[in-house]
Amino acid sequence: MIQVLRNRTYRSLFSAQVIALVGTGLLTVALGLLAFDLAGAAAGSVLGTALTIKMVAYVGVAPLIGAVVDRLPKKAVLVSADAIRLLIAAMLPFVTETWQIYVLVFVLQSASATFTPAFQSLIPSVLPEPRDYTRALALSRLAYDLEALLSPLLAAVLLTVISYNNLFLGTAVGFAASAALVVTTRLPALSHDQPASSFWQRLSTGMRVFARSPSLRFLMLTNIVVAAGTALVLVNSVVYAKGVFGFDDAALAVALGAYGVGSLVVALNIPWVVERIGVTRTMLTGTAVVASGLVAAIGVTIIAVDTGTGWWALLIVWLILGAGTSLINTPSSRLLAEASTPTNRNLVYTAQFALSHACFLITYPLAGWLGATSLPAAAEALAGVGVLGTIAALLLHRRQTPPADIDHLTTTT
Repeated sequence: MIQVLRNRTYRSLFSAQVIALVGTGLLTVALGLLAFDLAGAAAGSVLGTALTIKMVAYVGVAPLIGAVVDRLPKKAVLVSADAIRLLIAAMLPFVTETWQIYVLVFVLQSASATFTPAFQSLIPSVLPEPRDYTRALALSRLAYDLEALLSPLLAAVLLTVISYNNLFLGTAVGFAASAALVVTTRLPALSHDQPASSFWQRLSTGMRVFARSPSLRFLMLTNIVVAAGTALVLVNSVVYAKGVFGFDDAALAVALGAYGVGSLVVALNIPWVVERIGVTRTMLTGTAVVASGLVAAIGVTIIAVDTGTGWWALLIVWLILGAGTSLINTPSSRLLAEASTPTNRNLVYTAQFALSHACFLITYPLAGWLGATSLPAAAEALAGVGVLGTIAALLLHRRQTPPADIDHLTTTT
């Protein structure tokens, strides 16, 4: 996997991505603490709304921006996106109203959703060999898993000596470093000989491939399960840590770190797991783990709300949810690769990007708005989504002939 880092250009781009991810991880912790300061026990509602706005920016607005900047030099696009994110991060410590969070998050995530596709579009040109490109995708997935672990742990350490508002400055530094790396990297020129299709054209074509492919319909169901587990953790961790258990700011970072530990441990062991039981069985196991974790979260939440105890049980549940999510997400790119061809692969990835993020438009409001009224009710609703998604994925897997395992998959075009 790490062989691709021998390519100097990719190494610089990957470093920029990792540094920006660490900054984003610090932002996640700081934003949760800011929401709690402004809204108290209703912080979940604020975060749920902010994260829903993030998904709207990713799925709805970013494609329009992407169409505008598609033919612009990629270096200028990447650096401009980082500059906007830096500016927004520097403004967040001065927020005093929840509506200001919503506006700033919308702008920041629109910039992030511009940066990511521009970054990804460069990788095939930097690493033209299919095997190297696949390795780069795996390395990118590992980077996300490492960020989920390291950023909360870094935030926990920093919060022992600084206030959470200073974490936003750490985020700004991350975006500044990312921009500096892009500026100093020589990027390949991209050809525009062929007319570029719009995001919506790519999405509609990619969705037709999803509709025809049993393996991708299976992936869609697992996306729903991932969204249920992730929403509970990202939206309500601050409410559990500070509102229910009454801990200090560092407790939020510890809770998110537990989720990251589960994700990372599984990600590091995915290759041999997939080799033994196959991709779809690994992902089915992940859906069962996430659904079980969500059901366990109901009991932990009821006990915690009633008695104020159960912190360690919550951390264990978060670890389980992280592990299950990684069992689903880490091998999922194999399904995308096997169910597509070189000519439609970009279309399939575009559809996966939009459909997976659209799932959060359901689960983030459930976690935030329902959680503001009743944490147990939010856990129950998300557990219901996770269990139903798991059952549907299992039934679809059993109906497929031949079974939709990567070793038996036939390519759908």
